[in-house]
Amino acid sequence: MVMHFKEYGDIHKPLILLIHGGGVGGWMWDKQVQYFSDYHCVVPELIDNVAKNNSNFSIEDSAKTLLSLIEEKAKNKCVIVVGFSLGAQIAIQMVSLKPQLIDFAIINSALVTPSTVAEKWIRPMIKLTFPLIKNKSFAKLQAKTLYVDEEYFEQYYEDSSKIKVDNLIKILQENMSFAIPHDFSKAQCKISVTVGEKEKSNMKKSAIHLVNSNPNCQGVVLSNIGHGVSLAHPEFFNRFVEEWMKDGKLPEGKVIN
Repeated sequence: MVMHFKEYGDIHKPLILLIHGGGVGGWMWDKQVQYFSDYHCVVPELIDNVAKNNSNFSIEDSAKTLLSLIEEKAKNKCVIVVGFSLGAQIAIQMVSLKPQLIDFAIINSALVTPSTVAEKWIRPMIKLTFPLIKNKSFAKLQAKTLYVDEEYFEQYYEDSSKIKVDNLIKILQENMSFAIPHDFSKAQCKISVTVGEKEKSNMKKSAIHLVNSNPNCQGVVLSNIGHGVSLAHPEFFNRFVEEWMKDGKLPEGKVIN
């Protein structure tokens, strides 16, 4: 599996892999790349909207590809993986496949409660609503739910407009059917699990399941935020990640246990 990526910062410093969510791209981490300029930041693009045959997306294949990338780039350095939504699911898969490779994992808004009912309706619903993706008014509504502001809206709209219907269906099927891997309990890294207070109940349940599935997990419900804290409040998110890695300090919010 070929996956494009960009590198920033100092290649001799600890590696931070930033994995974007569905519906957005590597650009969602621009503020993190700027803040962590004294780290070696690697930002992959999960979806190639230009390729002719790219409807075979899978969370497991993406995880394996990114693990190989880490092994190539890290060279025994400290490794931090930060994932949002779909990217968080991939991060979970990664630490489950290679329990000793990663040192820190920040799991933000990961869905791990599969829904067979929702999965059943993905194809007909996407087929019905897909034309709306190219509608700018609809795109602005969708962008708002992800905290994509005016600075990044055109990039968001461009990416959304390019995605193919079969690929979108496959991504959503993978997302909705994802469950905590059996070997997640063996992951030896320090794991931070966050979810927004305004997110849906299945997201909050997922965070609880994750924290209870590995003794190295710490979890917190972030106050007054929905799906996308790193875009909504990048300065807060950056400080939280840095402080948590240094001294295990979680931001204020309801602790998950």
